[in-house]
Amino acid sequence: MRTPLCRMLGVDFPLLAFSHCRDVVAAVSKAGGFGVFGAAGYAPEQLETELGWIDAHVDGRPYGVDLLVPENLLVRTDPGATLADLVARIPDTHRAFVHDLLRRHDVDPTQGAQAREDPNRPPPYQTETADRLMDVAFRHPIRLIANALGVPPSSMLERARRFGIPCAALVGAREHAVRQVAAGVDILIAQGGEAGGHCGEVSTLVLVPEVLRAAQGKVPVLAAGGIMTGRQMAACMAMGAAGVWTGSVWLATTEAETSPVFRDKMVAARSRDTVRSRGRTGKPARQLRSAWTDAWEAPDSPRPLPMPLQGLISEPAMARVNRAAEAGNADAVALVSYFVGQGVGLVDSIPSCRQVVAGFMTEFAEALDDMRTLSETGD
Repeated sequence: MRTPLCRMLGVDFPLLAFSHCRDVVAAVSKAGGFGVFGAAGYAPEQLETELGWIDAHVDGRPYGVDLLVPENLLVRTDPGATLADLVARIPDTHRAFVHDLLRRHDVDPTQGAQAREDPNRPPPYQTETADRLMDVAFRHPIRLIANALGVPPSSMLERARRFGIPCAALVGAREHAVRQVAAGVDILIAQGGEAGGHCGEVSTLVLVPEVLRAAQGKVPVLAAGGIMTGRQMAACMAMGAAGVWTGSVWLATTEAETSPVFRDKMVAARSRDTVRSRGRTGKPARQLRSAWTDAWEAPDSPRPLPMPLQGLISEPAMARVNRAAEAGNADAVALVSYFVGQGVGLVDSIPSCRQVVAGFMTEFAEALDDMRTLSETGD
């Protein structure tokens, strides 16, 4: 395919793969797709390490970076603040709630600090941190930069233009698309409520046409949310999408950052086993339903904290849960969860990223052939 989007990104097949795992990003790009590294929560030094690794392993193929810079964030910090400054704002009631929840599942809430939990690092999702992450990202040969949770900061749009790199943004409603186009975004990602992670409530099948109308042909639109197969990709492009943005399908691959316990839960899960919950990040995010998500919806819950405070208590806790589950703690397995979309119901095995890309290409071609056959039959 030599569509405008393919030329913009330097690919032949407009399958974009969002992942927090550098191995997935490199494997997808080398297989003919376009890997996008999710840098949410990373410190600048960590991002430098990850992107340096991708540069060395992607064989010169194009890839992108996704930064999560929320436009609307209730909890802001002053310049020079550290992670410890934010941690100090977490109420004792929430700490006690999490500790009790872990203990009820035989998980020690004090054992083993999370590897990325450096109290002196910059706090996540703040403007100052975002600028430092962009300093890192634009030092590397990225071909796309994307932002989630609102209009990208002006500094991101300006730098992208300066480096000749398209800037993309995720949208979950028509009005979001109108604002993004007015701000100067180059690519819209219409992410339906089926998607894993932060998402809205409008389904992909409805949202994509709405966003296409709002964009009025000014920028290409990628479809996202629940897309796990090449036939779904063909269907989205038949609606007018320029390609697809995928995420959950890569969580069930051999290269993924997910634990074997969670992969087993993905294979066993059905589409109705996911839930939009604020219990992981503080904002509505779709994830696999578990004892963790149930606890935050229970009557005795202290209610999730706003972003990023909720993540500062959930991520260390979930790291301990995963370690306990992998060590054979059956009670901890009930708490294991991760961000995943409703497409999890289509997961029935754990292939490699190359196999997934090949499957998308094959099914996409088959879908096009089927459509041609329908047209010829009609004649």
